[in-house]
Amino acid sequence: MKNRLVCMVAVVFTIMLVSPLFAAGPVSIAIFVPGVAAGSPLYEQLVSGAQKAAGEYPSLTLKVVEAGFNQAEWQEKMTSLAATGSYTYILTSNMSMPQICADVGKSFPRQKFIVMDSYLAGNPQIYTLMYNQVEQGYLAGYLAGLVTGSRMKGATPERKVGAIVAQEYPALAREIIPGFTQGFTAVDPRITLDYRVIGNWYDATKAADLANSMMDAGVDVILPIAGGAGQGIIKAAQDRGRYVVYFDSNAYAIAPGTIVGCATLDQKRAVYETLKKALQGTLVFGKADVVDARSGFVDFADTDPLYTRNVSADVRARMADLVKKFRSGAMALPVPRM
Repeated sequence: MKNRLVCMVAVVFTIMLVSPLFAAGPVSIAIFVPGVAAGSPLYEQLVSGAQKAAGEYPSLTLKVVEAGFNQAEWQEKMTSLAATGSYTYILTSNMSMPQICADVGKSFPRQKFIVMDSYLAGNPQIYTLMYNQVEQGYLAGYLAGLVTGSRMKGATPERKVGAIVAQEYPALAREIIPGFTQGFTAVDPRITLDYRVIGNWYDATKAADLANSMMDAGVDVILPIAGGAGQGIIKAAQDRGRYVVYFDSNAYAIAPGTIVGCATLDQKRAVYETLKKALQGTLVFGKADVVDARSGFVDFADTDPLYTRNVSADVRARMADLVKKFRSGAMALPVPRM
């Protein structure tokens, strides 16, 4: 009994030595959402990944701050958050955030920032993790190309696919749209892209109008990168019997039979694993990591019954071959130099 007690004390003592939660007291994390979480897959995963980590660390507390859609206000709101001095880490996600964090950090040199879905190397206050969205775009584009050339009910003879985006930003122009285009042209180089910009992340009515205009011109598959506005695109496609390829999360259940493919990012896992490293004192600030399909952070949701039930067998077979190559590493696409 005495030996067992000694062993238990030794284990607890070891945990105290390696965990800053015990060595430095409670840890508080602010989750800065540049927008709103609801309806945005990556922001929802940002919060849920942090909540998963908090479930394993009782001394960890979380505060979610939604900064809204006005990007001009984000730096001021981030400054106010850092100025409290209350948070061990500020966790956020967006390609715009590393520079905002770097600017805010000049006034608060002790503040540490963890920024997902972004890239900035060399700043000792900031850790970033970026997904290979060339590969993610390629997966979505390849499926779109297969569907537009298929005999599926909603496919049109024009061989046109669409992309409707909320706003233009560097990763969209450098990774997502080029990857999407590479994907559908790999299926058939004759396929053309209809590309539209909404101008914000919330106007579902305008998004629906753009989708209907595309479909009037023969587009049968649309990729929305539009946040909450994407609901207008999905509804328009439902009404017209056309298709949507979804980005970032498994969303088949939102519109079964309309959403025919989901090119996913596992931000929940990325946040969870990153926070565990931070809490264990092993996360290297100043480092910028890039993760891809081979590591499982970029993927395609191909086991959902709503996918297998609503997408033709010939399309699924060709898609399965591609997904297998990405998962095994037999196929990999480079991310453009930052």
